[in-house]
Amino acid sequence: MPATEDFHFLLLPEFSSIGFMSAIEPLRVANRFRGELYRWHILSVDGGPVCASNGISLNAESALADVHTATNVIVVAGFNPLSRYTREIGDWLRRLDRQGATLGGIDTGSFVLAEAGLLQHERVTLHWEAASAFQERYPSLTVSQELFEIDARRITCAGGTASIDLMLDLIGRRHGAELAAQVSEQFVLGRIRQRSDHQRMQIAARYGIHNRKLIQVIGVMEQHMEEPLSPDALAEEIGVTRRQLERLFCSAMKDTPTHFYLGLRLARARELLQQTDMSITTVCVACGFESPSHFSRTYRTRFGSSPRQDRSSPRATAPLRETVAAS
Repeated sequence: MPATEDFHFLLLPEFSSIGFMSAIEPLRVANRFRGELYRWHILSVDGGPVCASNGISLNAESALADVHTATNVIVVAGFNPLSRYTREIGDWLRRLDRQGATLGGIDTGSFVLAEAGLLQHERVTLHWEAASAFQERYPSLTVSQELFEIDARRITCAGGTASIDLMLDLIGRRHGAELAAQVSEQFVLGRIRQRSDHQRMQIAARYGIHNRKLIQVIGVMEQHMEEPLSPDALAEEIGVTRRQLERLFCSAMKDTPTHFYLGLRLARARELLQQTDMSITTVCVACGFESPSHFSRTYRTRFGSSPRQDRSSPRATAPLRETVAAS
């Protein structure tokens, strides 16, 4: 009988309930088939209950100060992860790291590991909606769009149902593919997704389009937000004329390339305003706008409020963070 493996889950207020439950359930089902392979422990900073982003409160077993050793520690976050970060959390994680613990983050838990200085050369993933904000704050770190990343002693996951895929991978590595498949079938999954599966729907599915050139140019736009390309440069990137590019967008998107591109940049700006403490001027530059005044006017036209108003409104503290990683 293999030794029981322990997982300590640190829940931060407004954590993603689906991301957490999707990590616990595969461990529970694995135990059902093979005995006590896994134990899990719920922690909070002070040992008290923690409220998830959906309003459900979970009781914790212990406070951080009560846990002196651990094998696997996973930080589960959701909304506003850095507003929950404290020196106590950072000191505790660094102490466990020095002892050889494997540290991980689910959903936006990667922010906590990065803020504690515990991510260096590893590839990091997190929920796609927070990826731009993460990259802006930690430009030296390599952010992927994978469902999960497993390094020697670091584990990061996009959250949502991707937590199931992460745990199935860990179960398979330790106890074999057969058990992982058995656990997967209990969740009525059509297949076990691989790490490299995309978090978001592919561009074709997201926009309901099939033209290869159109899909290609939207991908180019998404990769060039800070320094937007001109319509002529976009056309050259995909090997068509500017007129052909305009016809593509008019036919399939009922829009112009310039207006569609602007919408992508404004959507990115809104993510950064709602997910980070970056100044409005910095967001303006990061999304390719030449001046704050032009950015503010354009933003107001699109969203009906100025960047400053949008940031201070109640909805700015609750972006769409419960979006499930796409199949």
